[in-house]
Amino acid sequence: MSAVDNTPANKNFLSPLGFKFQIKKAPHVNFFIQQVNIPSIFLQPVETGNPFVNIPFPGEHLKFGELKISFKVDEDLKNYLEIYNWIRALGKPENYDQYKTIQDEPIASGDGIYSDISLIVLSSSKMANYEIIFVDAYPVLINDLSFNSIDTDVSYVNASVTFKYTHFTISDI
Repeated sequence: MSAVDNTPANKNFLSPLGFKFQIKKAPHVNFFIQQVNIPSIFLQPVETGNPFVNIPFPGEHLKFGELKISFKVDEDLKNYLEIYNWIRALGKPENYDQYKTIQDEPIASGDGIYSDISLIVLSSSKMANYEIIFVDAYPVLINDLSFNSIDTDVSYVNASVTFKYTHFTISDI
């Protein structure tokens, strides 16, 4: 693209339908994913004062938004229980052994405290285009499951999960 010609080489728009998602620690969640976001990234500016105005400079620490996903819950609750049991083990509500069981797992197995999460963004031709890896992710919230006998149509149960992580990377595939 030259300075005179501003026409981009690829004129296709990014489709919100084209993605693949994987949590190594929660494989039953992967198939039922309905929605996922690429979180925000924020660089807090540092201000230096002078007698007239504060001057902003780029900061040194990035802040990452939360990774949020939603998925359909299977009737055996397998996918919901994967996240539920992970959060319970992290929170150790009954004894310290609950945390110890996941802490002692090898990191490479994906069964420890953290799990890397992968989001693959597909092109308009449904080919893998970019991979986003969320490093050392863990769940901090899983929403309530609502049952309602008043509905006349079946609206299957959804669950939403919020994850924290150390950082994420975006790379071409």
